[in-house]
Amino acid sequence: MAIDTKAIEEHIRGIIVALGDNPDREGLKETPERVAKMYEEVFEGMNYSNDEIAVMFDKTFSEDFRSVSNDVVVVKDIEVFSYCEHHMALMYDMKVSVAYIPKGRVVGLSKIARICDMAAKRLQLQERLGNDIAEIISKVTGSEDIAVMIEGCHSCMTARGIKKNASKTYTETLRGRFENEAMLQMRIRR
Repeated sequence: MAIDTKAIEEHIRGIIVALGDNPDREGLKETPERVAKMYEEVFEGMNYSNDEIAVMFDKTFSEDFRSVSNDVVVVKDIEVFSYCEHHMALMYDMKVSVAYIPKGRVVGLSKIARICDMAAKRLQLQERLGNDIAEIISKVTGSEDIAVMIEGCHSCMTARGIKKNASKTYTETLRGRFENEAMLQMRIRR
């Protein structure tokens, strides 16, 4: 699915009118086009399924070390942002941590960050984002032992509505051994 920037421009123009402003005034003339370009960038992930993202970032290496069953790869504090699908409000200051137990292949570390970034570039829920990342990482690494932890602020809570600007939301997606093994959970929460 390609993002229809012309339709976005038309709708943004309509929103400006609905807000009671003049879309032809100097400061707003190019706003519909700028918003359409911004949406094309920040919602890029909507162009791809989880399977397509997995193929896009499927750069793995055979393990060149003797892995034991408790080896864990953890990448912490990957900064991403997304947009809440309920209000189209910014989910910001999001930090994603991803852990997996290698199963014969390891993925390039930058690919983990790229997967997180692309999955976030959709209208999202923080809970779904964790599941999407876990699913993609599993497809790329072949491992079912995945953990994704996300901490984020939501402008639908901080800038509008209840306006609790210090609130943060924490989610965990635990799959495979991470679901049941407390020792693994402790290792990733340090």
